[in-house]
Amino acid sequence: MRFSVLASGSTGNAIYVGTDRTSVLIDVGITGKQADASLKEVGVDPKEIKAILVTHEHVDHIKGIGVFARRYGIPIYANQKTWGALDGQIGTIAPEHQMFFEIGEKKEFEDLGIESFGISHDAVEPMGFCFYHGQKKLSVATDLGYVSNKIKETIRGADAYVFESNHDVEMLRMSHYPWSIKRRILSDVGHLSNETAGEALTDLLQGQAERVYLAHLSKENNMMELAQLTVKNILEEKGLKVGDDVFLRETYPHRPTKMEEL
Repeated sequence: MRFSVLASGSTGNAIYVGTDRTSVLIDVGITGKQADASLKEVGVDPKEIKAILVTHEHVDHIKGIGVFARRYGIPIYANQKTWGALDGQIGTIAPEHQMFFEIGEKKEFEDLGIESFGISHDAVEPMGFCFYHGQKKLSVATDLGYVSNKIKETIRGADAYVFESNHDVEMLRMSHYPWSIKRRILSDVGHLSNETAGEALTDLLQGQAERVYLAHLSKENNMMELAQLTVKNILEEKGLKVGDDVFLRETYPHRPTKMEEL
């Protein structure tokens, strides 16, 4: 199983996951042009994509879905409530390409198993995904207000995590954002702070050289160096040595991560 975080952050999100037999995207919150360029940069022909999975209807996750899906004739998978929220946002999608993937479902795409799970965010019915290929597992969890025990049970045991580390609390508090937006981000249906991400990861990681991609960083209220340092300090306080027991990886808003193989 191979994957690349094609884009991650407040401005747009997309992730590629593939095997020798199939390839899928999680969200296309970037332009179709950027999606094409990012896939080609990591050695993937966009025509190979067999499905697009939708986490939720916010624009930074769906901006280019309609254009990309129509260009290559790709089916889109979302739960029923999310399809309702997508109406009018992504243009016309052929009925045969409107597929349902409900929370808690498991589907097989050739040799790639995919499991969806519910998350806490201010969308109609947001989801995360776990991917399985042979003995390998990848867990993708972003746009989380908090990490419930049920989510931890679902995503635990992965070889790699794409995990939200959205903001530094003090940077957010001091930002120019209106208090209503700050309160939403800090709420249980908002986003994970660096500190909360680190604390959740201490419950998930087993010190078996897991790779953690810190994702969905706020452009205004975070920095990758700060996110990595905060998470690193929390993990090492719990006895997990970063660079040995676990590896922290960066994600970027406008370029893909190097293709990772599990």
